Amino acid sequence: MSSSTSTSTGTTTVITDIATLVTNDPSLGDGSPLGLVRDAAVVIDGDRIVWTGESSKAPATDNRVDAGGRAVLPGFVDSHSHLVFAGDRTEEFNARMSGRGYTAGGIRTTVAATRAASDGELERNLTRYLAEALRQGTTTFETKSGYGLTVADEARALRIAARHTDEVTYLGAHIVSPDHADDPAAYVALVTGEMLDACAPHARWIDVFCEKGAFDGDQARAILTAGKAKGLHPRIHANQLTYGPGVQLAVELDAASADHCTHLTDADVDALASGDTVATLLPGAEFSTRAEWPDARRLLDAGVTVALSTDCNPGSSFTSSVPFCIALAVRDMGMTPDEAVWSATAGGAAALRRTDVGRLTPGAYADLTLLDAPSHVHLAYRPGVPLVSGVWRRGAQVL
Repeated sequence: MSSSTSTSTGTTTVITDIATLVTNDPSLGDGSPLGLVRDAAVVIDGDRIVWTGESSKAPATDNRVDAGGRAVLPGFVDSHSHLVFAGDRTEEFNARMSGRGYTAGGIRTTVAATRAASDGELERNLTRYLAEALRQGTTTFETKSGYGLTVADEARALRIAARHTDEVTYLGAHIVSPDHADDPAAYVALVTGEMLDACAPHARWIDVFCEKGAFDGDQARAILTAGKAKGLHPRIHANQLTYGPGVQLAVELDAASADHCTHLTDADVDALASGDTVATLLPGAEFSTRAEWPDARRLLDAGVTVALSTDCNPGSSFTSSVPFCIALAVRDMGMTPDEAVWSATAGGAAALRRTDVGRLTPGAYADLTLLDAPSHVHLAYRPGVPLVSGVWRRGAQVL
C-alpha cells in the first residue's frame, strides 16, 4: 500500500491529511484503476513524487502541507487543444445557439485573424489560456498549429507553442488553405513538403483533420506518412462529423490518438480495441455545436483506452476546463465519475504516450491538483463549481 522513499535530491515535502488520493496505480489502495488511497499522503522531492501511501506511514520530510481532509488527484493532462490563435468567433456561436445559419467562414475567420496578429499577440493569448487552464487543474497540455496555413505562419505558431510545452503538434492539415481553395492537391504537396520541413523541428506530433470538407483518407495517409518520415508521430481528428476512414487510418499508422470518435462503426471500435491508439473524446465540441455525443460507454465496454480533453479552440469548443468536460462525460456520454477522472489524467497521458504524468506514484512528475472537496467524484457531482483549490506543477505550488 505504500512505497519506499527514494534517495533525496533536495528539499522534501509531504502533503498529508488527504481524504482521498487518486494515484492511478491499481496496485495501491483499493485496487481499482484509480488506485484510491484513503487518509493518504504524498511525498515530493524536487520535481518528482517519491512516496505515496497512508498518512500514518509517511516518512519524515523537510516540509509539511496539510490537505485538510480534501481530495488530491494527478494534474489533468489535456491532450488536445488549439491555443495559438487570435480573435474569437462570438458571433458565430451566438448565431448557432440562436438557430440561425451562419456562413462567416468558420476556421477561415480565425486564420485571417491569426495571420494578422503579431508574435507577441499570439503568445499573450496562448499564455492567458494556459493560466486559465492551470487554475482549473491542468498541468500538462498539448497544443496545435493550424490557424496559419502558410509556411511562415505555421512555423511561427509552433515556435511560440514550443516555448510553453513539449507536446506540440503540427496541424498544417487543419483545412485546405484559402490560398489553395481551387487546388487541394497543391496544398497537400505544400503540407508534406516545404511546410513540413519548416515545422518539423518545432513539433513532436503531426495531425490531420480527416473529414468530408477537409482531407480524405488518401490525403490524410500521405500527410501523416510524410510526418512520420520526418520523425513526427501521428495523431488524427477522426470521425467527428460523420463516418469515415479516420479511425481505421489511425490504428493502421499507430497514431497515439484518434480524436473526437463520435461516429463509429463496430469495425472502428474493434480496431481501437486491438491496438495502442487512444480514443480521445472531446465533449466540449458536442456541447458547443449541439451535436451527437460520443458513446464512451461503448468504447470502454469494448476495452478501448479513452482520454478526455477540452479541444479548446475559438470555434467549436471554447473551454479550457477539464472539470467541465468530466461533468459532461458523466452526464451525457455514459462514463462513471471514476472513468472520467481516469480518462482526464492517465488517459490523457496515454494519448501523449507519457508515463511520467497523469499518475501519482514514485518517479512521476509531482503534478497534483487539490480539490475543495473530499472526493474526486465532486468534479461531476458539483458541475460548474470552482473546486480546484491548489495546484502543484513539477513539485512547485503554482496555485
